[in-house]
Amino acid sequence: MAAGRGDGFYGRSMTRRSQDVLSLASFVVLGVPDGMIGTAWPSMRQSLDAPIGDLGLILLAATAGAAVVSAFVGALIHRLGVAALLAVSGCCGAVAAAGFTLAPGLWLVIGAAILGGAGAGMLDGGLNTAVSLAGRQRLLNLLHGFYGVGAALGPLIVTAAILTRSWRSAYAVLFAADIALAILWLLHRRGDPSRPARAAEAAAGQPDPADGWSQRSILLAAGGIAVFFIYTGLEVGAGQWEASFSRGHLHLTTTETGLAVFGYWSALTAVRIGLALPQHPPPPRSVVRWGSILAVVATAVIWVQPGAAATVASFAVLGGALAGVFPALVALTPERIGPQQAQRVIGWQIGAAAVGGAGISAIIGWLITAAGLAVLGPAITVLALLLVAAELMLAWLAAGPPRQAPEGQRTGPFRSHG
Repeated sequence: MAAGRGDGFYGRSMTRRSQDVLSLASFVVLGVPDGMIGTAWPSMRQSLDAPIGDLGLILLAATAGAAVVSAFVGALIHRLGVAALLAVSGCCGAVAAAGFTLAPGLWLVIGAAILGGAGAGMLDGGLNTAVSLAGRQRLLNLLHGFYGVGAALGPLIVTAAILTRSWRSAYAVLFAADIALAILWLLHRRGDPSRPARAAEAAAGQPDPADGWSQRSILLAAGGIAVFFIYTGLEVGAGQWEASFSRGHLHLTTTETGLAVFGYWSALTAVRIGLALPQHPPPPRSVVRWGSILAVVATAVIWVQPGAAATVASFAVLGGALAGVFPALVALTPERIGPQQAQRVIGWQIGAAAVGGAGISAIIGWLITAAGLAVLGPAITVLALLLVAAELMLAWLAAGPPRQAPEGQRTGPFRSHG
């Protein structure tokens, strides 16, 4: 998204507040399916007659759509405008949810997952790019906190659906939410100056983000992509496989499993919202560093399994430890590589996150199929150690004068205090 593109997206203060609220609601809807699929899978695979490891195929299908779309988020905003892009995202999510609801077999679920992933890539990449370039770290933490709200609600929605009728009812609820999201963003499109005609005027005289690439910025971009890949593989891998691990290895009941998964996502949510409350949030570097270290401790306890209660509690600690890492990494990107390069790189990072979340979860699924559910603990411990190592390397590469844009040069539809 070119600098200046989308300026004034919030025209009047009332419009700006409504855009903030709708953005937060969008991230709730973004998180719901991520929290649902892992909890639904034990029941879903029985009705679809699928082996346990095929959850990885669904996640890979979703990432195929998300990764491709995320790479072109800047161009899509340029052509469609922010609000229109998010309306299209809602439509994609609704069609995907309908596919899950009506699927007679795994093949349709996989096809729907591709479309759902594309919609998620538009929403995730579009809002992360706009908010990060606007320099609104508190809103960035809130967005990801509200993603956690959705992810925490997902297991509860599925558990209620299974206990009352079928896992398919949960995806009918998701369908309704995506339709509402698409309609609301479409209504906001009228007041969106980032629409193509006005975006072209706003972009006049702005530097091309392709300019100014140095060897250092290329290495930082590549390192950032690697960190996002590892981080999301850990967060999603732990969250998606906790339900199967709890039921099949810890021998918890359906209700206990739903509450356990809820604990993981709710811890992720509570800490993210907590990080957004102070007027001056903690420095992103500290959030990444200490969150990664605490994640190593939590995953090591899950590996050792001192008892069912302690193991489930460690999943919640892991969620809290990881909570601030993703938004902090997004916030650090313009500072580390410069705002112009960040316009493209943030989209690539979101794509890498989608690939890591699905790809690493699929690898964990294959490991579980081959060696049993006990392999989850050592797998996520290795991922946590890799995250610490990769972030230390990235911080070393980024050592030097910060490349943060002056306050007056921060751009995008989300530009305002907070």
